[in-house]
This record gives sequence, C-alpha cells and structure tokens, in this order.
Amino acid sequence: MTDVKSYRKPDYAIDDVFIERWSPRSFLEKEVPEEILLTILEAARWAPSAFNEQPWRFIIAKTAEEREKFYPFISENNLAWCKKAPVLTLILSKKTRNGEPLRSHSFDAGAAWAHMALQANKCGLITHPMTGFDFDKAREMLEIPEEFAIEALVAIGYQGEKEDLPEGFQEREQPNGRRPIKESIFSEKFGKEYK
Repeated sequence: MTDVKSYRKPDYAIDDVFIERWSPRSFLEKEVPEEILLTILEAARWAPSAFNEQPWRFIIAKTAEEREKFYPFISENNLAWCKKAPVLTLILSKKTRNGEPLRSHSFDAGAAWAHMALQANKCGLITHPMTGFDFDKAREMLEIPEEFAIEALVAIGYQGEKEDLPEGFQEREQPNGRRPIKESIFSEKFGKEYK
C-alpha cells in the first residue's frame, strides 16, 4: 500500500490520522462487516451540529442489488472505479429547523462526513467522496424529499492495488498535498496576510 507520509508533510505537528486519510479509487471487492460499517456511521453521529439538530442522513447501498440502483445516476468516469466499492453512501442534510432555514445544514453534514472518513481510516478502510453524479436523478430514483439537500456520494471499502484501476486512473492513485496553511488564513479581513 501507499506510504502516505512520503507524499504529505504538515506545516505544523498534527495527529497522523489527518495525514493518513486520503481518497483512493482502488477498492477490493471485499464486504465491509456490518459492525465496522455501523462503527463508521456511529462516528458521524457524534459530529457537532448547530442546535444539536444533526441534519445529516445517509442512504446506504451495501448489497449488489442496492448498489446497482445507484449506478444509473453516477457519472461514467466515477463508475469506472467505484463499481468495486462494497458500500456506497449518499449523504443528505435537512435544510430546515422548525420550518425555518437551517443555514448550517451543509456545514454540519460536512462535519459528519469528516468523522466518517477519519473513523473509516482508523478501521483500516478507505473512503472516496464524489459529486460527479446526477443530483436530480438521484433525488428522483431514491425518493428524496425536497427538504433534504444532497451533499455527496461516498464509496467505502478496503483499499486495492492501483494496478487494478483503469489505466487513466493509475497515475492519479496517490495522496495529494495541500497548499501552505498561511495561504488559507487571513488576519482581520479577507485578503490581509496572517501574521
């Protein structure tokens, strides 16, 4: 498997779990035990949320028949690799609270996704989120009410070898870096260099 630390160097000392999590595309066709899948979702359950609203919802496809129902709305590019993933999870977020807009619904669902991804890594699994799919078709096919936003589709499973991927994906099958921290933060106002 990939030596992630040879590709990623943090600017400041952080826990290895943040460096080791990346988004491979090569999956083994190996079932994820129910206990482990529920452990990953349990981590998401404990994500922070405004008003403790917990707006996230997950539609899980873990059998061959369930996954095949997702394939018609996934882009051809993503289908080329994600058909081997044993679990597909569509992440939704409830857009309202007590009939009023909940401005943090996507932010909170993102926190739940991050918890999922980190717990999956701790369990020896990989995750790969995608937005390369037809959101409207997914809504229609999976009967998702309008009060829920569709956030992302995540493939979950065990990592395979990059040589098992279609040729065009093999060269990209490595952890990517991040821009320096100082390029993402400002002082006092947008654009003012952080000191």
